[in-house]
Amino acid sequence: MAVDVRIDALLPHEMADKAEGIGVKKAEMPALEMFFLAILAGAFIALGAVFATTVAAGNTNWPYGVIKLLVGVSFSLGLILVIVGGAELFTGNNLIAMAWASRKVSTAALLRNWIIVYFGNLVGSIGTAMITFIARQYTFGGGAVGHTALAIANGKVHLGFWQAVALGVLCNALVCLAVWLTFSARSTVDKIAAIIFPIAAFVAAGFEHSVANMYFIPSGLLIKQFDPTFAANTGLDLSALTWGNFLLHNLLPVTLGNIIGGSLLVAGFYWVIFLRYNHKNSK
Repeated sequence: MAVDVRIDALLPHEMADKAEGIGVKKAEMPALEMFFLAILAGAFIALGAVFATTVAAGNTNWPYGVIKLLVGVSFSLGLILVIVGGAELFTGNNLIAMAWASRKVSTAALLRNWIIVYFGNLVGSIGTAMITFIARQYTFGGGAVGHTALAIANGKVHLGFWQAVALGVLCNALVCLAVWLTFSARSTVDKIAAIIFPIAAFVAAGFEHSVANMYFIPSGLLIKQFDPTFAANTGLDLSALTWGNFLLHNLLPVTLGNIIGGSLLVAGFYWVIFLRYNHKNSK
């Protein structure tokens, strides 16, 4: 069997073929394996969120953009762990739409992957939020970490529905572009380099990622619910920070936006550009 020994990056048309093949493998994965890998991905993204929240805490004297850049670079840890460590992330798996468009993955298989991975991500994210709450990590920095966590969660539930959709579209366009760029990589260093800037960009710009929000908002909710004295001492109006608002005013519209941004704007465009012609010729 011939072995590809090239060390240069794959070209975009080769990346498209690779994305299609990976999409088929992901769709055919056994359900239990898929679910556990999705739990890992949820935990990995949550760890990136923990890192980002900690970096953001107490930084009141730095320019807004500088703080956002540092937070974005810190959050990149999450996708680095997913891609290099191996896990199943709902937002990145929107790229399976390329294999679906080529009719190599059925609609049922596509939805099976998205549903299983989505709920696995939810378990991993909320589970990590519970562990960090029990560890009282939010009290670090004289309570600055917890204040920041509550402010982040509170801000997210105040977004308008269509605003949240649009922010979700922009976010997952960048996330899927980060994953897309890793398809060109020949080494672990290549993958990490490909991930950092798109992820830092979406975080710095304030875009909305459904799986990250599965950690950010429950983290704030846990502090509010189980340490009300701490929450009250922050001086924040947390009346809108509820589980209902988390699900209906943030997670639902952000998820819809993520699907549009990832499966249509990234997967759809690259399929039309690089794979549609091949699909037509194979009929």
